[in-house]
Amino acid sequence: MIGKVLRGKRVQGLIRYLYGPGRRGEHRDPHIVAGFRTPAELEPALRPDGSRDFRHLDGLLNQPLALLGERNYRKPVWHLSLRAAPEDPILSDRQWAEVAKTAMARTGLAPDGDEDAVRWIAVRHADDHIHVVATLARPDGTRPEVWNDGYRIRDACRAMERKFGLRSTAPADRTAARRPKRAETEKAARIGRGESARAVLRRRVATAAAGARTEAEFFAAVGAEGVLVRLRHSTQFTGEVTGYAVALPDDLGSSGQPVWFGGGKLASDLTLPKLRRRWAPEQVDRPGARPPSGRHLSARTTRAVLRTTVRRAADEARTPADFLELLERHGLLVRRRYSRLDPEQLTGYAVALPGGEEPDWYSGGQLADDLTLPCIRQRWSPSGPGAEGGASPRDDLSPEERQAFYDDAARAAAYATSHMRRYLATNPYAAEDACWAASDVLHVAARATGNRHLGYAADSYERAARSPYGRIPHPTSAGNALRSAARLLALTGNQNHTTVSILVLASRLIALLETITQIRFLQQRQAQADAARRARQHLGRVTDSSVPWLETAAQPTPARLAMAAFPTPWAPATADTHGRRTSSTPLRQEGQRHSP
Repeated sequence: MIGKVLRGKRVQGLIRYLYGPGRRGEHRDPHIVAGFRTPAELEPALRPDGSRDFRHLDGLLNQPLALLGERNYRKPVWHLSLRAAPEDPILSDRQWAEVAKTAMARTGLAPDGDEDAVRWIAVRHADDHIHVVATLARPDGTRPEVWNDGYRIRDACRAMERKFGLRSTAPADRTAARRPKRAETEKAARIGRGESARAVLRRRVATAAAGARTEAEFFAAVGAEGVLVRLRHSTQFTGEVTGYAVALPDDLGSSGQPVWFGGGKLASDLTLPKLRRRWAPEQVDRPGARPPSGRHLSARTTRAVLRTTVRRAADEARTPADFLELLERHGLLVRRRYSRLDPEQLTGYAVALPGGEEPDWYSGGQLADDLTLPCIRQRWSPSGPGAEGGASPRDDLSPEERQAFYDDAARAAAYATSHMRRYLATNPYAAEDACWAASDVLHVAARATGNRHLGYAADSYERAARSPYGRIPHPTSAGNALRSAARLLALTGNQNHTTVSILVLASRLIALLETITQIRFLQQRQAQADAARRARQHLGRVTDSSVPWLETAAQPTPARLAMAAFPTPWAPATADTHGRRTSSTPLRQEGQRHSP
């Protein structure tokens, strides 16, 4: 059973609609089954011509509103629609009356024995649902509180499901994302968009948050997705950002301005305070970037991550002190090297990723020839390449490094799966952080690969990721491993990757989702278990050879496995590429050894 609460201004029009034929003639035998008095006293009388006389009922419901006067709510009419599932048994009038009384009591609008409760009626004009109408004013001259009435209605529905043996529905635990309103859905259909603007924005914001390491990176990534961003600043502290709102450029309201959605209007875990905890879960009081942990990374991946981070810091800084400070703010371990002759003269540096038992240090020259400290200083000089704010040369990842990123992401997913399986028989609630972080991997993997089935899996999984009532789980090693995998995949960009690497990652994610499904089931959260199961079904189509999801998709035969592993990922040319060189094929660099 589901309930939906609406608010209105005039009770007269609503009553006449409920007793009318309906928009499609679907209303049959409308009558009152319950109310603040007996149904016989409240039922509108029939006129000789067969029409209803609503004047007496209108007066009874409007009397408390007249008593309140200007202290009324702006929309004082409370309208609740309660509907049973199609497969549920048909309830009698007496049973529907009990449902309506339970709902009114649970919301606190009409508790049992309260003579001064609000005035209300319950109208039935179909087999599977009723409408409860109340005016939000008490006869004693006070206004009732309706805060969080939707959650109390959900509890009442679940109680009635258990009593009458109806189909069980999910609790109001705030794990579900905000559903688009009817006007948003109809607007999307009118302009030819497949889904509402709210759903599009939620996906793009969640993907940007999963791949970002800092607040600045997050807003930059959201803007790169073609989303408008508006920051909300504190009214007490100058310069402090307390929230944000996003909008699509082509989603305009009646005034011609973009329709803005705050992060909390997209999903409960997309507010700025909770996003900040996502980026620095272990150091909430000291916000900063969290690079991928070096614990689960290969040497090739570690070197590529360090090179990318150092190059970005070199582009942003203009002095050695600023450069080293930026490296530390990006979460890297930094070791300075000073001259033996002049102890105050900085001559070099070395960086490492945190998280490992023994950090693997790389000097600037080991990362790239142009990342030594003398080369960076030359870039900052007035005559250097960065004098006019120009960026450093493009730092494209090599095919080996991209494959290493996918291999390490798959390894991190396998580690998280094995870590979570330990809790199946002991403490399933200890895996909350890993369940939350799995959403990051799915969103970023869908964005990086462009695979629609991964996108469907990420959208379906959203509810399974969140903890009830918006709680942020305590960080764990499994969750940190998955967050590192998400940031690795975000660094790969939108490129054409080898099919075998993606299939290996998808297979690891399938095992992860199967484990999460079991965990949610043991936690007795059926709605979240169903969400994880649907995501696993979508993800299974990635590895299904009968579903072509990439133009170069193929089964991982032994020959293709060899081509993907040695010496670099390689795939045979398709029919339309024989005899010509594609523009994406990298040219052989000068001095590079010919392949045998």
